[in-house]
Amino acid sequence: MARKKKQEEPGAGAPWLNTFADLMNLLLCFFVLLFASSTVDAEKYDQLVKSFSSTFSIFEKGGEGIGDGNLISNGTAQLNNLDEYYTNMGEASETNEEDETDPLSAYQEKLEEVARENYDNISKIADKKNLDDYIDIGIDENNQFIRISLSGAVLFDSGKVDIKKNAIPILSKVGDILKKYSDAQIVIEGHTDNIPISNANYKNNLWLSTARACTVYEYFINEKGLDPRKLESSGRSEFDPIASNKTEDGRAKNRRVEIKIYNEVKE
Repeated sequence: MARKKKQEEPGAGAPWLNTFADLMNLLLCFFVLLFASSTVDAEKYDQLVKSFSSTFSIFEKGGEGIGDGNLISNGTAQLNNLDEYYTNMGEASETNEEDETDPLSAYQEKLEEVARENYDNISKIADKKNLDDYIDIGIDENNQFIRISLSGAVLFDSGKVDIKKNAIPILSKVGDILKKYSDAQIVIEGHTDNIPISNANYKNNLWLSTARACTVYEYFINEKGLDPRKLESSGRSEFDPIASNKTEDGRAKNRRVEIKIYNEVKE
């Protein structure tokens, strides 16, 4: 019977591997010596840390080591807290968005504040001048202007555009109020009822309402010294009633002159 060959025991490997291993050990020792003999520039290192902190949010407050980081210091153990970390980031973002003020909303709030202040001031002046029985004061629903309304029966005779003599003191006091708002835009509007006019001077209510508005406009310029560049006049005829034209009382309310003082929001 033939004998089986004895298997050779594995050797230590190719001879060059031993040389390569010795070289790696020498290089390791060399770098250890270099590191041991080197010094760290603390100032430059601190600048590097702060640069990374501001850019990547890894370090807190210019920490002096990687161990001071939010996510890196404890290695993979902090991966369990990633969900909480990103949840907090989202909450901070939402808080910042809520803090941002809507410019339009801020303007509307300021306009309402200005309108209320102007209304209160005008009401106080009118009360001191004993005008409560002759004028109505109101605020536009959008806070655009303050409305001063004078009855047409107080200012004019029926179908006429000349201001009554006993109405001039009333109109003069209203002019004194307007002087305090000389920088604001002021619009004077004439209004009538829906009964057709029956005289040869004015062919319809539009012409009559426009002429009455112009008469008041001229009075404020010539007698009260208001700036014509800040005044406007227009006739609205029966097209903007405040009461029903089916009754005499309603038609009397519709025959009026309205003075609108526009509110201004200053920066």
